[in-house]
Amino acid sequence: MKIGILTIGNELMNGRIADTNASFIAREASQQGWGVEAIMSVGDDFAAIKERLDYLMSLTDAVICSGGLGPTSDDITTEAIAKAFSLPLYTDENVLNYIKDIFTKFNFRWVENNAKQAMFPQGAEVIPNARGTAPGFCLPINGKLIFVIPGVPAEAKLMVTNSVFPALRKHFPQDELYIIKQTIRTFGLGEAAVDDKVKDINFQSLGVSIGFYPVFPENHIVLIERGKNQDEARKNLQTAQDEVSARLRDYIFAYGEQTLEEVIGSLLTEKKLTIAVAESCTGGLITSRLTDVSGSSDYLERGLVTYSNAAKISMLGVPAEIIEKHGAVSEETARLMAEGVRKLAGTDLGLSSTGIAGPTGGSAEKPVGTVYIALADSQKTICRHYSYRWDRKRNKDIFAEAALFLLKNFLQGKY
Repeated sequence: MKIGILTIGNELMNGRIADTNASFIAREASQQGWGVEAIMSVGDDFAAIKERLDYLMSLTDAVICSGGLGPTSDDITTEAIAKAFSLPLYTDENVLNYIKDIFTKFNFRWVENNAKQAMFPQGAEVIPNARGTAPGFCLPINGKLIFVIPGVPAEAKLMVTNSVFPALRKHFPQDELYIIKQTIRTFGLGEAAVDDKVKDINFQSLGVSIGFYPVFPENHIVLIERGKNQDEARKNLQTAQDEVSARLRDYIFAYGEQTLEEVIGSLLTEKKLTIAVAESCTGGLITSRLTDVSGSSDYLERGLVTYSNAAKISMLGVPAEIIEKHGAVSEETARLMAEGVRKLAGTDLGLSSTGIAGPTGGSAEKPVGTVYIALADSQKTICRHYSYRWDRKRNKDIFAEAALFLLKNFLQGKY
């Protein structure tokens, strides 16, 4: 089966937002064993949408469109598709009542423009939207299918997984294949270095395909096995996973969809440990990520952003003379920050970060991208020094990742 992808919206064409939906749909479709024949983007223009849709329909069995289902005047996707195939629009009263109920529940003011989200081309089948007000739809045309879903990534991903792909499998049945996927999440190596470490593995002999997906500051490896025998497919995938793990063991922090902060949360919970965080250069990013995990209040006691020298001195007890002698960005200060926040909070662990995110503030001795990360418990304090080369935003992100990775390794007994 061949699939086309059409993302719609002026915001895509002028670069105001990144087109993450197309990459997600293409990646997930390829993992199903389907071919993605073409990916196109188009602005909110009736003639242009029809032209792109006609082209994609000529190449494929199904087209997945995203974007332009909102209530504003530039959201014209539904109307454009109806016009392209000379179909009248109708209002689905059940959908309209559902949308009105959402507005009532959350005390939103109802504006009549919202009613356009309940309009569909004749013959379309509604696709529910569990995360937003705009449902999608599936429209059969001459034995082919057009799927239309919202452009909001969280909504689009859920609808593709729960509705679009099951409908495609039902409408275009194929020989039954067991498609098994494993994601291996790494940190600490660039994409090229990851590739180099696994280049000698004969994935082809195992029938396993490998993909490399940078998700800054991490690099993810996706292994996919497709086979007619489930047991054999699982065995081949496990063999490939073991080979990758043997070469990247020091850089792997999770398998599957678990995030680094979720791994840490499980370890802290299992060991019944508590933690407090003192951040300077990361500005609360470490604490924010820890709190992304439900139930993090069981182990995270507090997070302090001690950005100034005065805050480090008054809140964490770092002696002024230490900062004067070694600098706020130093191993000595990082250690005392971790120890100070642990003592202040009365926790088992204290984690700290201090560095230079840039673009100013660097020196020959301590260039932009320098960071010191320290972790203290009741017995010892460990500190690591890293140097990165990114812009301010990326430096802050990778500083936070490095701090969490250090914490994960500590909890796993590697220090």
